[in-house]
Amino acid sequence: MESDGSSSTPPPPDVHVSPADECVGSEETQQQRLGRSDGARDKNDTQIHNTLPDGTSATLRGTPTSSSTKLCGYLNKQGGPLKAWKSRWFVYEEKSCQLFYYRMAQDINPLGKVDLSCATFSYPLQGEEGTFHIQTPERTVILKAANRDAQMYWLQQLQLKRTLYREQQAEHKSISRPDNHKLESTPLGNNSHADFLPIVKTPSGLVGEEAASLPAPGLNSPLNMSIKHPLIELQNTMRSFRNRHSQEIRQSVFHIDDSTDKQKTPSSKTSTLAVPTACSSQSPESPANARSEQDLSSISTIRKSKETSKSLELKDTSRQQHEKLYLAEEVKAQKELVLLLHKVLEAAQLEKRTCAQFLAAEGEQERLELLRHGERHAAELRDHLESLQQENENLRRDLNQRDAHIAELQESVQLLMHKNQAKQEVILKLSEKLTVCGEDQHCTNGLRSEALKQLTIENENLKDDLKAYKTQNQYLNSEIYHLTTLWRKSCAQEQSLIVKCAVLEASSSQTESRYLGILQKLQESKELNPEQREAVKKVVKDAVRADLSTAVKLNSIRDYDEYGFRIAMDYKVEDLKLLAKIQALEIRSPALLNQEECDGPLLARCAQLLFGRPEGERSSSTELKNLLRTGLPREYRARVWRFMTQTRTKSLKERHPNCYQELCEKSRTSPHLVPRQIQLDLDRTLTSNQYFSPPSSPLIQKLERVLQAFSWQNPTIGYVQGLNRLAAIALLILQDEEDAFWCLEVIVDYIMPPHYYTKDLVGCQADQRVLKDLMSEKLPRLTAHLEALKVDVSLITVEWFLVLFVESLPARILFKVWDAFLYEGIKVIFRYALALFKYKEESILKINDSVEMYQFLRIFPYTIADGRKLTSIAFNDMNPLPMKLLQNRRAAHLERLHAEIKELENLREAFKAEQVQCKDKELDTLASEDEEEV
Repeated sequence: MESDGSSSTPPPPDVHVSPADECVGSEETQQQRLGRSDGARDKNDTQIHNTLPDGTSATLRGTPTSSSTKLCGYLNKQGGPLKAWKSRWFVYEEKSCQLFYYRMAQDINPLGKVDLSCATFSYPLQGEEGTFHIQTPERTVILKAANRDAQMYWLQQLQLKRTLYREQQAEHKSISRPDNHKLESTPLGNNSHADFLPIVKTPSGLVGEEAASLPAPGLNSPLNMSIKHPLIELQNTMRSFRNRHSQEIRQSVFHIDDSTDKQKTPSSKTSTLAVPTACSSQSPESPANARSEQDLSSISTIRKSKETSKSLELKDTSRQQHEKLYLAEEVKAQKELVLLLHKVLEAAQLEKRTCAQFLAAEGEQERLELLRHGERHAAELRDHLESLQQENENLRRDLNQRDAHIAELQESVQLLMHKNQAKQEVILKLSEKLTVCGEDQHCTNGLRSEALKQLTIENENLKDDLKAYKTQNQYLNSEIYHLTTLWRKSCAQEQSLIVKCAVLEASSSQTESRYLGILQKLQESKELNPEQREAVKKVVKDAVRADLSTAVKLNSIRDYDEYGFRIAMDYKVEDLKLLAKIQALEIRSPALLNQEECDGPLLARCAQLLFGRPEGERSSSTELKNLLRTGLPREYRARVWRFMTQTRTKSLKERHPNCYQELCEKSRTSPHLVPRQIQLDLDRTLTSNQYFSPPSSPLIQKLERVLQAFSWQNPTIGYVQGLNRLAAIALLILQDEEDAFWCLEVIVDYIMPPHYYTKDLVGCQADQRVLKDLMSEKLPRLTAHLEALKVDVSLITVEWFLVLFVESLPARILFKVWDAFLYEGIKVIFRYALALFKYKEESILKINDSVEMYQFLRIFPYTIADGRKLTSIAFNDMNPLPMKLLQNRRAAHLERLHAEIKELENLREAFKAEQVQCKDKELDTLASEDEEEV
């Protein structure tokens, strides 16, 4: 039993306390649970004695007040095959959030219970008064209170209990997020503004202790018996019988020794003695009758004297008020007289001062000056007087105009009064006629009055229905609010569980990846005996056979990403399948951890930078460059690529608006001039992408038209291997073949250096030498190690530069590289090439075999799992890397390459000349031999 600071003595083990006894225990008041306090203080503890069969007693202590009763009371429950109403005693259990019901308050064993933790509450408008429903996932319980106030009290209390229970459960079972942030829970006390209905006061005599002490309604009715629970009914009946047999003094289980009853008894006796009864006043023989008559006569005289004195007092007060008003008017007149005398006195003082100054003057000159000053002052006063007179005339003119306006208004009022009087006369005549007609139609008026009464009654009923609907609407709003609050908390808990499961699954993938890496090292170790080697080989085979897609995943990671690329590489060689499994686990782990990242701020930032500014500010914005380096969201990538392409080809499109259509028409009408290599490379384009894998894919046909149009647009280049992959990436993002054509045109003719896609690849060869120079400067240890193994990295990196890392990097990193490349140019490729070697520097330094080194360099870019780390290395660790430095070094290497190419051409020409001379000599020798034979 709950209590607020008061100790409760628990009953012995063999003592059964009925649920009605628990209702006396103290709880927090309803106002305190809603965050309010009415200033009430707890009363003294009340003891409840429960006499046991052996004569002992169990004492239950509480501090009950008028509003601190436990939620319990009698309600009618609809049940049975006849759907009859049965009176039951209901008690709410705080710990389990359940509503137990008994046949009466003194029973020990409950007949059943209703779980309220997932229940909803409502009540029908057309049902009986006091009826409400408790809907649980298992059933619907229909209950009926004594009246509507009790019904609303029960509904509000049940709502409150359910909400408190759910908040307690959330506090005890709160689940922390991965960043150790707990879920925020809103206490009910702070939601006082969400109360849709005023708090219903506790109905007296219907709940709590008062209801338990009353006899159970319908106790002797045969329909009130529980047919489903005969054994419980028998146990409760035997228990109540034993209590009545052993406790003759006690009247009920809720018998309380209250000292207030003893205090009320003497006061009631004295009050009865002081008031004479009616029979005693009518008996003429009692001596008290004469005394009462004398008292009545004296009382009447006193009343008369009081009334006369009150009338005299009223007259005196009225006379004094008149005198007060008269004196007030006289005082006002005296005040005005005093003010006038003050002004006269001031004028006399001023004249006196002037005369004194005039007499005090020593010479005639000073007196003359004083006279002049007086004349000037008099002139000023005359001017002021004239202005006042003018103002007075203006005011009089205004007054005359207002008087004329008032006269007009009075005339209009007179006209209106005449009209009103005429209308009143007409109304009187019409009323007379109406009375005459009313006498003739008295019968019909009676019928109309009855109809009017009926309409009035219907109107009142409709008003009552409207009021009931408003009350129901307010309650349903309250119910919806409470359910919404519970649902939001449940959603937050579910989201926390999803995050926790994702973190656990990611850590599991990391652990499995490390485990497989250890197995790979054990498989390559030479220190194991044959049995151990066989066991390791078997474990590796089982690990390779296990499929990632068959694992139980909270949010499954697909085999293909949103652009159609396979997430993990599919190695055909048996020895590399374990490496593929490790790589898939490494990719899966950060993907799981990044599932809960919020793209809202990034999307807003993209919208502000890209589409909230003029075009001039977009092309040269530092913020835009930083945004493109971190990578664009999928929603904005196509629009940004299209924008960057259009800014470079704007002038060309203006000169040739239908350029792409004309090129496609040329390739269709002259198919023999299109390079055959395009047809051969179509089936080998992006084999790891599901959108290009089927030969009948529409993207394959678009890709063919784009490459044919480009070969007509650039006849010096035509088509070289690698352009198909660049055009395919542009098609994947932009989807439109004309936009993909212009993107390919921008890459080849505007961004990449000249002579990059010619037959001799001079520009690409120069960039490979520039890359080697940068590696020797920024990665000296790695460069020395590769030179010691005689490994030429240009055999690997030349493909990176020609196809811009297509099919070398994972798709999620590849598109970030292209985002920055389309904006900054070729230096982004240098940055990422150096960052790849820096990312795997330690792993490369551990390899001491050139064959194994070439094999590792061919596949290691696709094993990069942390794209953010790679981007940070490329744009932070590789600094400084200005474009001017790359251009200068490329120019220097191009001169050397041109010199080497020229030298090779000279050697080739010299070799050809020697061959011609040798053939001429052979012909001469053959001719001479023929002559000798002749």
